[in-house]
Amino acid sequence: MIQGELLVPTSEADQLRQQLLQAQRLSSVGALASSVAHEFNNILTTIINYARLGLRAENDPAARTQAFEKILKGGQRAATIVNSMLGFARNHSTQRTPTDLVRLVDEVLLLTEKDLSKHRVQVETKYYDRPVVKVIPGQIEQILLNLVINARQAMPQGGRLKIEVRSNHRSRFAEVRIADTGVGIAPEQLRLIFEPFYTTKEPDEHGHGGTGLGLSVCRQIIEQHRGRIRVESVLGKGSTFTVKLPLRDDDSTSEE
Repeated sequence: MIQGELLVPTSEADQLRQQLLQAQRLSSVGALASSVAHEFNNILTTIINYARLGLRAENDPAARTQAFEKILKGGQRAATIVNSMLGFARNHSTQRTPTDLVRLVDEVLLLTEKDLSKHRVQVETKYYDRPVVKVIPGQIEQILLNLVINARQAMPQGGRLKIEVRSNHRSRFAEVRIADTGVGIAPEQLRLIFEPFYTTKEPDEHGHGGTGLGLSVCRQIIEQHRGRIRVESVLGKGSTFTVKLPLRDDDSTSEE
């Protein structure tokens, strides 16, 4: 019997990785769709109610002005949500550019705001500074979104999500810490969570569980950016994921 190893050409592997990343991106959008639809319903209700109020206040300029202002604010909020969702879903760029890491975190929190609120997750952010990293913004945003959604799913009864961003100039890394107060990960599972097709998620009421590819792809992307990802977890108390990305494009990245 002849045994051998199937080698996938680098270009083909990169293409498959991009396709998987896009599939994950759309899956993430799907995970947020219900909460976004609920938010849109609230916005539309507000717009309709103030439009009716404006029509009734024909002889009250102040009331009409207030109604128009509320309608404008609701429309702007809806446009912001749509643009964020579309921008995230359609971002196929593979160009590395200097990127404000705090801005990426804020964009992810904008996308997940209603989803986290719906599931009774309180968000706490602490930005020690605004590190700039040379990355493919859409890919790093995907990683952060995956980690935030994973954290929310680990807190089925609600909880607290804490996100910290800082620069570590001694190690020349920017760091993003995403900590939850969820169910945690068992020690025997912790060493396997970055392996392809391994998942700790139980199937939901529809029989849908995790694919086991999310964290695996996250690690690949981070390593391609010459960064690192690590996880600490205590069963029943929560998990903390730390993403480290080089502050500048050089090879001198000694760890703390």
